[in-house]
Amino acid sequence: MNAPTRNWIPTHGDPYRPVPYRPARMPADESLARAAELRERMDGRRTVRQFSTDPVPAQVVRDAIACAATAPSGAHQQPWTFVLVKDPEVRRRIRAAAEEEEHVSYDGRLGEEWLAALRPLGTDEVKPHLTDAPALIVVFQQRHWLGEDGSKRKHYYVDESVGIAVGMLLSALHLSGLAALVHTPSPMRFLQEVLERPANEKAFAVIPVGYPAPDCKVPDLVRKSLDQVMVEV
Repeated sequence: MNAPTRNWIPTHGDPYRPVPYRPARMPADESLARAAELRERMDGRRTVRQFSTDPVPAQVVRDAIACAATAPSGAHQQPWTFVLVKDPEVRRRIRAAAEEEEHVSYDGRLGEEWLAALRPLGTDEVKPHLTDAPALIVVFQQRHWLGEDGSKRKHYYVDESVGIAVGMLLSALHLSGLAALVHTPSPMRFLQEVLERPANEKAFAVIPVGYPAPDCKVPDLVRKSLDQVMVEV
């Protein structure tokens, strides 16, 4: 059963009003088992660039976005918009504009050091995932709140907040059996134009979502081990 929800209303300068939070404590053995299972499942996540054109359950994607929207954010301002794009013509326009920018990037704008870093991934300016994947989630960051009357209010820690939400989105998609890719063509102003987003929003990432193609291949990469990324003091 879904938890009851309330409509969000922007607040500013309201007094602190705490409410009780009493989640049930999970037994240690169950916590250990869940953590081990989650670690194993997440270790199987891979970035996919070859997608099947098969449709995916729309509600699975919506639920993943809902999970992402539970992310913590600076001052609880939730400075994100997730645009779910399924229309083939809109995806075609996004691909055409992205490939135009990527052509400039791969033709010299990125610089040799960046191109060398990308070489093991096998990427180039051609982006079939933008039209092959049955859905795109275009994530926008709201640089400020924009009222219906045109009033503005600054948002804080926007990059950090939206980055956390995208991480939670990728995890939710993977754990729901779907593949995804974080695509960040630069610059991304065309996304605001194609999707007709308001002036206070700036594109953060394009995330194709779907199933891996039957002949999908991924780079032969190795993740850093836990002792290479974690320090205990």
